[in-house]
Amino acid sequence: MLDTTQSDAAPPKDEPRGCLFALSQPPLMIFLAVIGCLLLMASLHDLLLL
Repeated sequence: MLDTTQSDAAPPKDEPRGCLFALSQPPLMIFLAVIGCLLLMASLHDLLLL
């Protein structure tokens, strides 16, 4: 028969969240998208117009 009681080795509820949680936040993704677009526009300007 399987033992279904709670053990003391259960992970804590307040463990720190990782980088993927931080990247899933909308303000950070908007900021990174704006910076990426600016870099893309600058690189295309250098490649195609200069």
